[in-house]
Amino acid sequence: MCGGNSVTNDQIADVLDQVADLLEFEGANPFRIRAYRGGSRVVRELSESVASLVAGPDRKLTDLAGIGKDLSEKIETLVTTEGLPFLDELLERIPESVLSLMRIPGLGPKKAAVLYRELEITTLDQLRAACEAGKVRELKGFAAKTEQTILAGIDLAASAGERIYWAEAEPLVEALLQHMQNAKGVRQMEIAGSFRRGRETVGDLDLLVDAEDSAPVMDRFAAFEGIAEVIARGETKMSIRLESGLSIDLRVVPTESFGAALQYFTGSKAHNVHLRGMARKQQLKINEYGVFRGEEQIAGATEEEVYAALDLPRFPPELREDRQEFAWAADEGLPELVTLEDIRGDLHMHTTATDGKNSLEEMVEAARERGLAYIAITDHSQRVTMAHGLDPERLCAQWERIDALNADTEVEILKGIECDILERGGLDLPDDVLAAADYVVCSIHYGQNQPKSQITERLLEAIEHPYTSAIAHPTGRLIGRRKPYEVDLEAVIQKAVAEKKLLELNANPARLDLDDIACATVRQSGGQVVISTDAHHCGGLDCMRYGVLQARRAGLTRAEVANTRSWSQMKRSIGRRNS
Repeated sequence: MCGGNSVTNDQIADVLDQVADLLEFEGANPFRIRAYRGGSRVVRELSESVASLVAGPDRKLTDLAGIGKDLSEKIETLVTTEGLPFLDELLERIPESVLSLMRIPGLGPKKAAVLYRELEITTLDQLRAACEAGKVRELKGFAAKTEQTILAGIDLAASAGERIYWAEAEPLVEALLQHMQNAKGVRQMEIAGSFRRGRETVGDLDLLVDAEDSAPVMDRFAAFEGIAEVIARGETKMSIRLESGLSIDLRVVPTESFGAALQYFTGSKAHNVHLRGMARKQQLKINEYGVFRGEEQIAGATEEEVYAALDLPRFPPELREDRQEFAWAADEGLPELVTLEDIRGDLHMHTTATDGKNSLEEMVEAARERGLAYIAITDHSQRVTMAHGLDPERLCAQWERIDALNADTEVEILKGIECDILERGGLDLPDDVLAAADYVVCSIHYGQNQPKSQITERLLEAIEHPYTSAIAHPTGRLIGRRKPYEVDLEAVIQKAVAEKKLLELNANPARLDLDDIACATVRQSGGQVVISTDAHHCGGLDCMRYGVLQARRAGLTRAEVANTRSWSQMKRSIGRRNS
């Protein structure tokens, strides 16, 4: 755990989640458990740094909804010290390895606690051996079927956290829906869960089907290509695991409940909890079967009527995270979220001049085929030697080719560069070269392990540079492969807003940087993002839709996304000195 002000919101939230899991394992007060889980969600989705809030004199943690005095003290301890004594106390009583037991589908902390107390099981290997020996079925509350389900879920628990990119899940979803269309008696079907909400990674899939008879639907589901095993099959629910390790849950529901089930299983959990609380205040009950007044079902066939029963609009799935959607609905109304069709240009891409796979002319033609009005060719600058980065002479030669192409193409080609921010500070190319560019996007590729203050200063200096247009992939993360570098993102966002510079939402599904929380912070700060693909080949231009999906999760409209406007409009709004 990092000490001092370098601790991030995600690190704090992870600790709070771990505390909640251990408390539930011990059978602690449910209200206390919910407080930690709620606190984790508040911290994780907070647009400002908790460390900065603790250090500042103007506000207290208890000013945040859902953070009480006890939780505030724990968080402050996390920020100002090397850890949390309370977590250490829990781990002294409970082996940390038992957390892996709780990740088994359907097991949960309470049953994991029974296995720990009765059979002294602390690891997945011990649990597998106990199941194979038939010892688990002998416990109260367990059965042979439960034992088999646990055994099937152990491999899943061992790989828990191995989520796949939304972009990787998409073709699988399309294949699944195509396959299930031929199931007898299907009236309608939808994918729910985190995939429908557009989360950047997906841990499993939820398929909802409206059909009168579940048997033929399940038979068809069992014939889906790539199934490793059927984990469970009941009257209306079936679970499978693919050879890739991804699990898919099928639920067959009646027409009158399809909308309610779709709303419920789309989530998120926090959104649904908020919705149920609103229902109780209106003497209504809402669940996956419908909306009820007493015993009478008053809604459930569609999501629209489920929300309308509570005087709410149908929330776009991407907004259902219990962040601002309910406040928007009660106040000015839901924002009209940006769409792929709104995007006019793509301002970050590479060619064979550096590490791209297609030529300048091929990238221009690919942009034309996709209906883009303008693009910026932004090959790497000279510091990125591994990509054969451009020195001033080679860059100017490329720009001459662009000038020639612009005389004979319907796509406006901007003379750009992805200019490295040097480890010692400053930019990688001379000012007279950068002054001649149409678009300069600055980025950090080296020195990513420098102290937070140093990386922040490098970015702030780059934003202040008169010829900078935007900052590319501002935190440097690669999802699941590389953590963001330590940076005061609040300061970077504030500086970008003040200087009228753009912050990139890199649409590459391995980056999606800025993330949705940071993009929402840019919106709240009055700034703008530019959604760019960072394409290294023609097909990479199609990544734009992943960036748009991320922007929608942040609540962004056309007004907050710079490249929804024409280039002539857009360039006037960037605080870049004219060449």
